[in-house]
Amino acid sequence: MRVVIAGGGSVGTAIALDLIDRQHDVTLMEHMTETAEKLRGALHGVNVVTADACEYSSLSAVDLRGADVIIAATGDDEDNLVISWLAKQEFGVPRVIARINNSKNEWLFRETWGVDVAVSTPALITSLVDEAVEVGSMINLMDLANGRMHLCEITLAGDAPAVAYGHTLDELRLPDNVRVVAVVRNDQPMVPTETTRFLEHDHVILITRGDAQESCATAFIG
Repeated sequence: MRVVIAGGGSVGTAIALDLIDRQHDVTLMEHMTETAEKLRGALHGVNVVTADACEYSSLSAVDLRGADVIIAATGDDEDNLVISWLAKQEFGVPRVIARINNSKNEWLFRETWGVDVAVSTPALITSLVDEAVEVGSMINLMDLANGRMHLCEITLAGDAPAVAYGHTLDELRLPDNVRVVAVVRNDQPMVPTETTRFLEHDHVILITRGDAQESCATAFIG
């Protein structure tokens, strides 16, 4: 998977090292020339680019349209929001992960700014990238029951089978060890019933056993 990281501070560096170890193709953008030079010597296998990720031309220069994921990991929330918006609206990056530095700004990190997932710790960011690799648009939010069960989220695209075919929850015929516990639509949570139909941009929250994740993802997103 091709991942672009914006921000070469301690968080961006930690994420880059972790993702390289997991065999991802990583490009790291850092606007400070001196810092970028040091990172080139320290991050073997990472393509370090001296550029301002808040600028359209810089994102275009690293071929952001060809990226699977962008991680806005700077130490400035305003910059991370600008990067997220450009990545989603101008370049159509499938998954935009943004770092929150100040919890007071958490309410801003929403789809309106192009953010798919907003997080605050490097370890969770890298796990979100791996989850995107393993099960498409399903991400693991939390492990339950000593790791036997998982709280997961699926974000539905317009061409997802659950949306395109107009299936109800009952018609999806999910495995017995899967429970859909909530659907977040237009930032409003709702408890689904058997007759609930799904719309584009719905966030489906579910609990599943690990061995049912793949079939569950297939039912919702193909």
